[in-house]
Amino acid sequence: MRDSRRTRTLVVDENTAYRWRVRHRHGDGAPCAEVLTLHRDGVRTRIVFRAGAGRYAGDGGPGGHSGAVGDREHHLNLHEPGAVRALVDEALRRELLPYDGEVDGWDLLPGAALSRAAAATPEAPPGCPPGP
Repeated sequence: MRDSRRTRTLVVDENTAYRWRVRHRHGDGAPCAEVLTLHRDGVRTRIVFRAGAGRYAGDGGPGGHSGAVGDREHHLNLHEPGAVRALVDEALRRELLPYDGEVDGWDLLPGAALSRAAAATPEAPPGCPPGP
């Protein structure tokens, strides 16, 4: 079992590193959420995945494990550094980092999941969707 309070380091390049951690959050009457927190230069960005119709966050989805987020088409395990890197890259591409506050993770999921899938199949040409 992973320690959800453990903070890890993600090195993006020689000048950029993020401290990050994942936790499961329950709100007062609100749906469960998986929260990826990124720290860099005193700025704390929380990428939040709230469970809802057609979306799972944490132990409610397929595989039923902490850090699992997904919808009907995309899935990421937030405990995997490669998944965190894909989310960071997608947030940077959209100019959402650095941002001191919450970002809706569902907006980032499709791009990050496709990037992750493309990285898993390096022989595929750029821009080619994953799969057979």
